[in-house]
Amino acid sequence: MTRVAAVDCGTNSIRLLVADCTVSESASGAGPTVELTDLDRRMTVVRLGQGVDKTGRLAPEALERTFAACREYAEVIKEHGAERVRFVATSASRDAENREDFVRGVLDILGVEPEVISGDLEAEFSFTGATKELTAHEHLERPFLVVDIGGGSTEFVVGEEHARAARSVDVGCVRMTERHLVVDGVVTDPPTQAQIAAIRADVEAALDLAAETVPLAEARTLVGLAGSVTTVAAIALGLTEYDSSAIHHSRISYEQVREISERMLTTTHAERAAIPVMHPGRVDVIGAGALVLLAIMERTGASEVVVSEHDILDGIAIKIAEEVEADKRRS
Repeated sequence: MTRVAAVDCGTNSIRLLVADCTVSESASGAGPTVELTDLDRRMTVVRLGQGVDKTGRLAPEALERTFAACREYAEVIKEHGAERVRFVATSASRDAENREDFVRGVLDILGVEPEVISGDLEAEFSFTGATKELTAHEHLERPFLVVDIGGGSTEFVVGEEHARAARSVDVGCVRMTERHLVVDGVVTDPPTQAQIAAIRADVEAALDLAAETVPLAEARTLVGLAGSVTTVAAIALGLTEYDSSAIHHSRISYEQVREISERMLTTTHAERAAIPVMHPGRVDVIGAGALVLLAIMERTGASEVVVSEHDILDGIAIKIAEEVEADKRRS
């Protein structure tokens, strides 16, 4: 057993998973399998990608919010005594001119250098984390299409037991909100039909790009990840407070997604903020995120989305455990 810590820093949030990883040989002889036991899983909205789409740089205040969360996470990692730590940074830090400021800050606080990974590697980690448990569900048809709707980008991955095609495209809830819904520094509340149409056009173009690499039409089960999807699921389930166990592996219909998407795009900030399961950091970006999910379901013809609370964090932790096991075998 190995105790590991995985950190995923995206455009909108930074998340931590500390877990015990147990590696064993699979019964099929297909190589080692990794079982995770969560010790701590948490998320902080830091909006690292604030303004990146427009300026190409990470804002000083966004960096400080992120470093504050890193200091909190460093304490948690130390408390649990994690043996290995891996910090993965995604869309916003890929795009920023001053990403070295980010790298140095994380290294100073956590003692590990953040890996600014490619969209394709991000997609692979997401697929591994999301489908680890789903592969045992015989009633779910293959192949899976895993979609990870982040703040700055969305990852598409098709596969059965393993990922076989992946593509990352630059549409996410924060990027679409800042690009199309912000006027003179203020989010339009609620957005106009013209603004919604502009988001739609960007998402449809991104889906065309994704389809060049990923056979979207082949998918038989759509699996949705990340905060926009889990928030839509929590609303659809009528939860009075956020409940990961109720959300994990819930199945939300196309009709529910369409209704919630329309609602998020026609209500005011105050009305969205009053929804019990709405995280304060998602109030202004949930409309764009829900619209991305809706467009994906319409393009693929999916009648429902299977929602997973397990995602890139789990994929990173599994990868660390596999590397530890490989090191042991070599020695």
